Amino acid sequence: MTDAVIRPYRPADHGAGRQLWVELIEQHRTLYDDPGYGGADPGSAFEEYLTRLDLAGVWVAEAPGAGVVGLVGLIVSEAGGRVEPVVVAARARGRGIGRALLAQVAEVARNRGLARLTVTPESRNVEALRCLHSAGYDVLSAIELTLDLRNAFDARQEGIDLHGLRYRS
Repeated sequence: MTDAVIRPYRPADHGAGRQLWVELIEQHRTLYDDPGYGGADPGSAFEEYLTRLDLAGVWVAEAPGAGVVGLVGLIVSEAGGRVEPVVVAARARGRGIGRALLAQVAEVARNRGLARLTVTPESRNVEALRCLHSAGYDVLSAIELTLDLRNAFDARQEGIDLHGLRYRS
């Protein structure tokens, strides 16, 4: 169980939220060995995110003595809700903070009467996949496939077998 408090995002959380966004982008850069992912200023996308019209809420995890260490958002459409993003600072992982953030967004989605809540983790982010699965995200509802035009995907990465077909991740 986490000692962090989950609460609504406030304007005073902007710096910490932006830093978490940058940390998420840096993780994607590492996962895909793509130093250009997210552009020259990866934190600028956080400002764009906060102005989305379909953004129904943002919550942060605040840990005693550490400040804001996690962030989760809820995007709402006619099809339901989508968790975007969910990020926990590397220094605070493994303490149940991600699960607490996911529980918060699920409670809000239920209270809004949403029928489903989806999340789209990176296929290579095994840590995130395990966290999401343990939090109840165990229904495979969609798959996004990529045609690698630059041969940027490392053939040494583990793949996934689905319906008798092998996919690189």
